[in-house]
Amino acid sequence: MIIYCAIGCYNDIKSAVSFYLISDMILQNLLASTEIISVSGPLNTSSILDIQGLYFDSRKASPKSLFFALSGSHKKGSAFIHDALERGAIAVVTDFNVDECSLSGQVPIIRVPHARRAMADMASTFYHFPSQTLAICGVTGTNGKTTTSFLVHHLCQSNGRACGLIGTIEYLLPGRKQEALRTTPESIEIQGMLEEMKNGGFKGVAMEVSSHAIVQERVKGVEFDVAIFTNLTQDHLDYHESMETYFDAKAALFESLPHQKNKRGRAVINVDDRYGRLLLERLGRHSSKIPVITIGQSSGVDFRATSIEYSSSGTLFCLEARKKSFLVRSPLIGLFNVYNALSALASASSMGLELRRAIKALETAPQVPGRLQRVEGKKNFQVFIDYAHTPDALENVLRSLRHLQPGRLVVIFGCGGDRDRGKRPLMAQAAERYADLIIVTTDNPRGEDPQKIIKEVVKGFRCQKYCCIPDRREAIERTIEQALPYDIILIAGKGHETYQEVAGLRTPFDDGNVARHALQHAHGWKG
Repeated sequence: MIIYCAIGCYNDIKSAVSFYLISDMILQNLLASTEIISVSGPLNTSSILDIQGLYFDSRKASPKSLFFALSGSHKKGSAFIHDALERGAIAVVTDFNVDECSLSGQVPIIRVPHARRAMADMASTFYHFPSQTLAICGVTGTNGKTTTSFLVHHLCQSNGRACGLIGTIEYLLPGRKQEALRTTPESIEIQGMLEEMKNGGFKGVAMEVSSHAIVQERVKGVEFDVAIFTNLTQDHLDYHESMETYFDAKAALFESLPHQKNKRGRAVINVDDRYGRLLLERLGRHSSKIPVITIGQSSGVDFRATSIEYSSSGTLFCLEARKKSFLVRSPLIGLFNVYNALSALASASSMGLELRRAIKALETAPQVPGRLQRVEGKKNFQVFIDYAHTPDALENVLRSLRHLQPGRLVVIFGCGGDRDRGKRPLMAQAAERYADLIIVTTDNPRGEDPQKIIKEVVKGFRCQKYCCIPDRREAIERTIEQALPYDIILIAGKGHETYQEVAGLRTPFDDGNVARHALQHAHGWKG
């Protein structure tokens, strides 16, 4: 029997689904967890006994799975439905017209207003709402997400709380580590990892939350104990179009906190940042007030850093919090890492860690891969690699290295292709404010002409202290070969990445490995 239900009322569609799928409790529960427009297809077929997996990638679909056909930027999900069905998918969720894929009568087609929203709702239900029993810290902002997440993870681990990590560099799960394909995965992946962490005995999770993920509702259904706002500067305007919409995306994470069903989420906000102050003002007007912890150097904030001292081995500062003063030692270099440390300490404290123990644990924080990471080598000059790929991030790192009083501060950087073009000349301006010598090279040009990208970067210079070496390997090797005593060299833009993407092809490339090899051969150094 084939039915088609064009039902506008949410309760009516749930009743219809319940009637036809009385023996299929799993699919019934999934459909009841989200808003549905209509259902068509053979809902009484005996082949649908349960749903054993959720997929949005047709190549991974398996027998008895539910496939989500998403409308992407390049192809509609309908292009992959047949592939998913061939691999065993037994039902499809989509937000476009089923007539476009000519599948009426083959399998149940569930029409929803927003496929990604439905996917998040159903994923949370399918994996039994794992975020409700985990202490989850979400970190968002333009810069500092990765380091802050690593610090929160370290503080929890050091205080006996097994903690997972989801972020740009890697996903840390019970007994294993997984390379990250994106900063914030899709909702199905997030919920699956959270369930694995819960079942593996983890108590908490530190998670980077990108603006793309917020807009695409990947974290819908995740209940946060605390959300951190690090800062907001120009980036991703190829996606968000304006700083206002970029800010709105970030703010949406915090505005969702009062609507969580099981947790009263808190916000940690850097109010030294202009957009942090705007966020604080916006939340103050919120109908359901959100508990806020402010951090910064300004007087009156809840976690305040004063008397900051920098060295090549780390940073020392005084923390004023909860009407007490604490001496904080961090192995991380620079003012921006002071803000990251403040955010991590405030968040860990709000999640129940004793503040003094958290401060003590900060002293042994690990080096975050590709974040102002020192490359061991020749002793009379230093080489660092960093992921800085925005004007603000590059300026912050260079300013921090300038505090170390180098003989010369040299920077190598490029700009990624197929991304926000407006920031390219701004990167040049940031570099020339602090660097004595600038080498412009390629980053990940992707589908763009590398020479055109470099030309757009060069338009931002107002001085002549730069040169262009398009080949990134050559740029690193020549700069290290020509280094002078007491120089500090910063290789910026790619950080932890182990590839370079040119003309759509990824080839192995690691800034750290290239720099180490160059150091072994520079000036006769034998290692």
